[in-house]
Amino acid sequence: MGAGRVHAYGAAVGLIGDLLLGDPRRGHPVAAFGRAASVVERVLWRDHRGWGALHTVVCAGGAVALGAVATRAVRTSAVASAGLTGVATWAVVGGTSLAREARAIGRALEAGDVEAARARLPHLCGRDPQALDADGIARAVVESVAENTSDAVVGALVWGAMGGVPGLLGFRAVNTLDAMVGHKSARYRRYGWASARLDDVVGWPGARLTAVLAAVAGGDPRGAVTAWRADAAKHPSPNAGPVEASFAGALGVRLGGTLSYGGRVEHRPVLNGAGRGVGTRDIERAVRLSRRVGWLALGVCVAARHIVKGRTS
Repeated sequence: MGAGRVHAYGAAVGLIGDLLLGDPRRGHPVAAFGRAASVVERVLWRDHRGWGALHTVVCAGGAVALGAVATRAVRTSAVASAGLTGVATWAVVGGTSLAREARAIGRALEAGDVEAARARLPHLCGRDPQALDADGIARAVVESVAENTSDAVVGALVWGAMGGVPGLLGFRAVNTLDAMVGHKSARYRRYGWASARLDDVVGWPGARLTAVLAAVAGGDPRGAVTAWRADAAKHPSPNAGPVEASFAGALGVRLGGTLSYGGRVEHRPVLNGAGRGVGTRDIERAVRLSRRVGWLALGVCVAARHIVKGRTS
């Protein structure tokens, strides 16, 4: 069995596993990585970019090395290699948990229970829920679904296609480090700089593929492309901008604007200003679009890896 076919079977099994099982309630490998990264941080932390870069190298490099060792251990068995790819894919993608959390908030909003929606929102994103009304919560959910489709699904599949199991684990490690130390708080402004910049780099291909596929799979391809071209560069994140703009255009809604993180107010540019305001029903529409994008991404990544491996074999 060729390497491209082994990867295809493994990645498909992993994505189906996520669809059927979601994330484990306890003992998630990403949570274990996070605990290990916290231990490294306690040892290395200094208010200095160099020490933060070392933290990034140790943690992300360790994840890549683990993936390389595991891949080498099963290289003589196609079945074991496919199984390893499947387990790694399931461990690093999070589409089902993303959909579950978004839908839980949507159900609370549909029932008119804004307080329950506010209590649930921190499971999905870092917005200050007390500063949001029902429509503001719905907008935050749609934006988070869009961004995390790239971070938690498509980006992992892209790096799995490019780098196999080491690529899968390395991408999730970098993404997790960015969430842990990549924000601009007083403690992490310097220490987390390397993790944040590396996350921008590794997230670039997945974000562009997500934006393309959102345009293809959404209800308004022309609107998605128009919003992407007009508004993506206005977003402070080089990767969230294309994704959120494309989702906004595909769904026909308006994203961006004023938001609050931990009491810090940000005034972000509006994405797809011609769209309507986000409503509760748009949460389910965003989740369905995210699902379609994830499966299309699997097909694109598997095909690309098969073509590349076929040419080099």
